Amino acid sequence: MTNPLLSLLTVVIEASRASFVRKTRQTAAIQEQFLLTLLRAHQNTALGRDFGLADIKTVDQFRERVPILPYSRYEPYIERVAKGEHNILTPDPVRYLNLTSGSTGKQKLVPVTKRSRQVLNLAQRTSMGFAAAAARKWGLPIGKMLLTSSVQLLGRTSGGIEYGPVSVGNLRHSHPFYRQVFAQPFEALQASDSLARHYLCLLFALCNPKMAVIGANFPVLALRLCDYLECYAEDLIQDIETGAIAHWLKLEPELRVKLEKIWSADPKRADELRHILKTEDRLTPKSVWPDLSFIITARGGTSDFYFERFPTYFGDTPIFGGVYASAEATFGIYYDFNNDGSILAIENGFFEFIPEDQWEVEQPKTLLAEEVIPGHYYRILVTNYNGLYRYDIGDVVEVLGFYEKAPLLAFRHRLGGLLSSTTEKTTEFHATQVMQLLQQEFNVPLENFCITLSEDVVPAPYLVNIELPPGHTLPDPKAFLSRFDHRLKEIHVSYEVKRRDQVPPPRLRILEHGSFAEVRQRLLKRGIPESQLKFPHISEDRKILSGLRVETEVRLVEG
Repeated sequence: MTNPLLSLLTVVIEASRASFVRKTRQTAAIQEQFLLTLLRAHQNTALGRDFGLADIKTVDQFRERVPILPYSRYEPYIERVAKGEHNILTPDPVRYLNLTSGSTGKQKLVPVTKRSRQVLNLAQRTSMGFAAAAARKWGLPIGKMLLTSSVQLLGRTSGGIEYGPVSVGNLRHSHPFYRQVFAQPFEALQASDSLARHYLCLLFALCNPKMAVIGANFPVLALRLCDYLECYAEDLIQDIETGAIAHWLKLEPELRVKLEKIWSADPKRADELRHILKTEDRLTPKSVWPDLSFIITARGGTSDFYFERFPTYFGDTPIFGGVYASAEATFGIYYDFNNDGSILAIENGFFEFIPEDQWEVEQPKTLLAEEVIPGHYYRILVTNYNGLYRYDIGDVVEVLGFYEKAPLLAFRHRLGGLLSSTTEKTTEFHATQVMQLLQQEFNVPLENFCITLSEDVVPAPYLVNIELPPGHTLPDPKAFLSRFDHRLKEIHVSYEVKRRDQVPPPRLRILEHGSFAEVRQRLLKRGIPESQLKFPHISEDRKILSGLRVETEVRLVEG
């Protein structure tokens, strides 16, 4: 790194990494200290008084006296927070509300304070420290990072608190010091149109042939970036050659003026890119940035499906998980490239683990961080500075081993399942609500249904797979599909937002009678006990319905 600020950042992140490593050697003590410090800080909040936090002096007392509660029990408190009341869940003022969708299918708002953000920033610095150390080990250069995440808010509550996706809040409140690592100006992320934002970020990043890192929240978004680079190669090269910004971009006038002032032509780089395009017939990240060191994106879960396509665009560029986190909490910190294991984020929350034999128990017995067993699966509970106590997000993790005395976690799936073409996280509850409404609206019963994702398109359209009972027909499949799309937008805010310019129109597939009986037999043959067999109504397994006969397929055509 030649930039002095980036060199200073390297020192900062290495210090965070070294400190974290030391603390993993005393995981139990760090976890106890975190919990007791948090309880003292939160004991006089509204929820703290209701839980009697002031009287809790030990970890065991905390586990005995504080129940594991669903989000619905937090909602009355969060509604008060949203209206502007103070000292409800946290003693510190709430600066932002992370918006997420949970197993209930409703919008979930999670408070963010200065302190909770400081804890998150610490995890991010630590993760960056591990990434830098891994790059050194692999003999890879460190440099600027291309990131295309939006910084557009979704709105403000009646109390004036901003809310939106966690990534939006993180970027909007990031220190200018850390923005120095971006290959594009921060203003490029302010474009509200998705295509315009990606185009602008690519435009600036392409002028830096030494650009070394690509960041994407999820693998599918990294592939989307590749599509934009390939589709708009000629336009990007022309703008780099002339110093213009494409007139056809849907760009806010004030933002266009601001960006044009800091944008300039680079004919030499345009010639280089045109030569690559002529030689290879397209532009890919690996061809335009030969020094690309690594990609930061989510690992675990369904990521491996998308990673299969990465070599086409990125060659053998290693993949780094960054942090394993959600809107509610940070759970793990990745420590090496091409590794699904993340170290439990022992400075970000107090964690408990529910063994599989306790998953159906209302108030299960839990294990602490040093008590888990490698090779076993657990649901993970978190207590943190966002005001959540023993909160069960529904994530199922596998313990791969230990890093010093801290468990290594791999995210495997969300209990109950989620479906995402990009990042909308549709739940079974969403799907069930929609299909119930459609049965009533069209006066047609469904033998069964399962919503999956297409295998041949990225981002993938939803495949609405239904089976009708014998003797029943669906007179107007196109209308049924259109109403599915409309209903899902109504009840699922994230789907509605992503459908505007990211998620493709859904498709309807009417399967032959007996199809779901065949799938049920397949699941039983996998060893799932019949008493525990719960047929998934959404599935990220794109082959779960393979081999079944499709009687009718309908595509939604948008004007």
